[in-house]
Amino acid sequence: MRFEDKYHLTKQQSLFLAKKKWDENIYCGMKMENRAVTFPQTQTILQGVNVPNVQLDDIQAILNMRDAWKFLTKTIDEPVTLEYLCKLNEFIARNEALEWGVLRTGTVGISGTDYTPPVPVQAEVSAYLDELINNTQLTATEKALEAFAWGTRGQFFWDGNKRTSMTLANKILISAGAGILTITDKHMEQFNTLLLHYYNTGDSTSLKEFLYQYTIQGIQL
Repeated sequence: MRFEDKYHLTKQQSLFLAKKKWDENIYCGMKMENRAVTFPQTQTILQGVNVPNVQLDDIQAILNMRDAWKFLTKTIDEPVTLEYLCKLNEFIARNEALEWGVLRTGTVGISGTDYTPPVPVQAEVSAYLDELINNTQLTATEKALEAFAWGTRGQFFWDGNKRTSMTLANKILISAGAGILTITDKHMEQFNTLLLHYYNTGDSTSLKEFLYQYTIQGIQL
């Protein structure tokens, strides 16, 4: 299935969309990790206001994603490389993992599945990402969806893989003016079901079709 770009925004429009939706996207990242925070709590924390009854590690995770999004919007014209991907993870997994901003060197498991992702080989990860980004036959949307699927199942980092992969996908979309990827509450259960199926089978078809249909937002001009 070919995923045509749904949106064709200018750089200015694309950055406007990114800044308008960043709080919603950060909240999406928290829900993907099953963290017990609400959207209003997320917004309040992003505004620098203390929120009672929110755990410190949840606050840290929100502020980490805030910093990743600030980095993304400031580097919208920078090329997507393994170094860039590691930089995203450095922001997102800061103080959450054994190490952050570097590929993991040991084995990890994924909750709910027997699938064990192999330990990443730097040269292979870098080569695949370069090939994907430089493939002129693919739309930006196709690249973004593949980057998200590849990163979530590959589990290249010790922690924050789904959030890092989503941010990478958004870097690709926003840079191309192709919209923004955000999973809302009402679609989160279906997303988790399809993601688990993808972990178990390695077939990303249904996950990508779902993401394309329900999670890419933009500005109607």
